Amino acid sequence: MKFNKLIPMLWTKNLEETVAFYTTVLGFTCREFNKDWQWASLYKDETDIMLAYPNAHFDSEIGFSGSFYFQVNEVEKLWKELKNETEIVYDLEVFDWGMKEFAIKDNNGYILQFGENIEK
Repeated sequence: MKFNKLIPMLWTKNLEETVAFYTTVLGFTCREFNKDWQWASLYKDETDIMLAYPNAHFDSEIGFSGSFYFQVNEVEKLWKELKNETEIVYDLEVFDWGMKEFAIKDNNGYILQFGENIEK
């Protein structure tokens, strides 16, 4: 058995606002938006994300005990673009494990980390 891909499904009670955050602030493209299903599919480069209003199969409380980590190139350029546009979790920093990274929150409070390997 092969796992082909992992696509996060982020729950939101503000679907249109969340689509706007990811497309306007982070530069994703909305591949599909279905208002009846309260669902959207977004992509940017090699990254896919789905957004949805929580359905009857899940507790309606939105929460996530982790973060979403995006490996990027030009992390400093991205930092300069986002640092004044978003809520900062931690500033751009170089860590002992060879990553330069920072973290922000999206409009739902999800933590988004962005890192670049500087020990290539």
